[in-house]
Amino acid sequence: MSRLFAISDIHGCFKPFYELVVNTIKLTKSDQLFLLGDYIDRGKQSKEVIDFIIDLDKQGFNVTTLIGNHEVMLLDSYYNRELEPIWFMNNGESTLLSFGIEDIRNIDNHYLDFFSSLEYYMIVGNIIFVHAGFNDQTINPFADKHSMIWESRQSYRNPLLSGKSIIHGHRPNMVSNLKRQIDKKASVISIDTGCVYENEMGYGILTALEVNTMTLYSVINS
Repeated sequence: MSRLFAISDIHGCFKPFYELVVNTIKLTKSDQLFLLGDYIDRGKQSKEVIDFIIDLDKQGFNVTTLIGNHEVMLLDSYYNRELEPIWFMNNGESTLLSFGIEDIRNIDNHYLDFFSSLEYYMIVGNIIFVHAGFNDQTINPFADKHSMIWESRQSYRNPLLSGKSIIHGHRPNMVSNLKRQIDKKASVISIDTGCVYENEMGYGILTALEVNTMTLYSVINS
């Protein structure tokens, strides 16, 4: 059986991301890797993270990339300058610095193509991958893009989500709590272990979840 990994909320932390993919899980071309968004902002190496993801795809690795709220804020800022302050309030300037530009409209087209091509969710069997979560009150939760990048819940009652396991990021979750979610066979699992928050107790860790065996692999951001 091929392995199925999920990683979320890298936030410009290239070194632990590279270490996790190359040396810890030792990703192969027969594996599937789902990246759940928030590749950029806060950390210092957003460009390096994106370059590495693009390079994995070019080399023939099976990588599926979802969009997070930070990528949406970048795109919003690109198309509407009035929305830039919201992105900058969320450390968007760190991404500009990483790309060596002062204006997001100066970003190379192939990066813009990458951000524009990101999916909001993906379903594999009874697993739903998403950055944040879903609107549980609407008839079709898959139509509410805002909720998919901003809203997280611990459980869902919507019939379209019934019987599904939802794997997401967005809200930092200590590894100890993540392990409890797995042990309890929770239907909603948050794999964002706060990699970019290395100065906060219990965080500063990038985690990959191997979904078929529910095994965790983690690297400390140091």
